[in-house]
Amino acid sequence: MRALNIIRWKSVVCSVPKTTSIRHSSHLSSFKDSLHAAKNVVIISGEDISSESGLPTYGSNEHWRKYQALSLATSGAFLTFPSLVWEFHHHRREIATQAQPNETHKAIAQFEEKYGSDKSITVITQSIDGLHARAGTKNLIELHGSLFKTRCIRCNEVLTNNDSPICEVLANKGSPDIQDTHSDIPEKLLPHCSCSGLLRPHIVWFGESLEPSVVEKAEEAISTCEVCLVIGSAASVFPGAIYASDAIQRGAIAAEFNNSPSSIVEFHYFFEGPYSRTVSEALGL
Repeated sequence: MRALNIIRWKSVVCSVPKTTSIRHSSHLSSFKDSLHAAKNVVIISGEDISSESGLPTYGSNEHWRKYQALSLATSGAFLTFPSLVWEFHHHRREIATQAQPNETHKAIAQFEEKYGSDKSITVITQSIDGLHARAGTKNLIELHGSLFKTRCIRCNEVLTNNDSPICEVLANKGSPDIQDTHSDIPEKLLPHCSCSGLLRPHIVWFGESLEPSVVEKAEEAISTCEVCLVIGSAASVFPGAIYASDAIQRGAIAAEFNNSPSSIVEFHYFFEGPYSRTVSEALGL
């Protein structure tokens, strides 16, 4: 298995080998037989699993105010403009707080609850919105962290924080209005740790590595899985594509749930359509 950092994954994904031919949705019963027989199941979800909850995905062309959204998801931006970066992430937190887990989140949680005593079921997500946990999923690995966790830049303590707003000064802040060009909240009023260090969102920003302990847990789950379900964008970006490829090369049955087949990994099964329908059908719920 590969304990790779976020930069190296980009080059590795490009060389993922093709596997067997895709069997399409007419083979749902065959896939369900494999899923029923499996003792170790991994479900990998991309950020877009929450699209049916009304949450946006943040691609390279997305903007918040006049800023490219991804430019505010870096440690350099945070250290230089902590007020602006906190307003942006507060906006994302508030949107996620108002959203509700959709039928896909619920189906995955129900599958774990129903079969978790007989199977090892692990959910690995690239989403940071917390909706898997709110739906009831217990064995959850959040690869890229969570909007609802903070990390101190001084002592590195990580804590869950579901407060809305996360601190008083951010109340009614974070408007995406392009006319709101400035953010001048004094740093001393932004979220701080008990050690007095400045808190940041506990998210893997661009240019940062995934946490080694999180990678280790994900790779351990992949190393034993017999069936792997990969939902949405997780099939086309790292590290989801790498994990799917590793599972396939080990002999696991892998199914992609998406609007079009991945160009990176060729899965055993491909199920096209809304996740709320295809995932629920495949899980037998």
